[in-house]
Amino acid sequence: MRQIKIILGDLVLDAHLNDGPTAQKVWEALPIETSFNTWGDEIYFSIPVKAELEKDAQEVVESGDLGYWPSGNALCIFFGLTPISTEGEIRPAGAVNMIGRVTGDATKLKERLSQKLIRVEGE
Repeated sequence: MRQIKIILGDLVLDAHLNDGPTAQKVWEALPIETSFNTWGDEIYFSIPVKAELEKDAQEVVESGDLGYWPSGNALCIFFGLTPISTEGEIRPAGAVNMIGRVTGDATKLKERLSQKLIRVEGE
């Protein structure tokens, strides 16, 4: 697994990328610094990666999961419920390739959503 940092203002979260093919493409595209969008308790942003939906893509995720949404070429960071979630279930807008996980407390992202840019870099 490869270690990365997610930086939002003065918040730095440690995370790791798994060994899957989409995660490899994301690693090769780092560092990325860009503006971001939110959808409920999800941060997402387009990245310069193109990948197809993998056979083990997921429609339900957990807080702290990192996903890649092929429909939007987007990296997604989940830290709570989205508008289509049900109680106890975090649901992305569509199936995502699981690419990694935040190793700290992803809910801290809620406190920094007024920031303009997010940065993801390798260690």
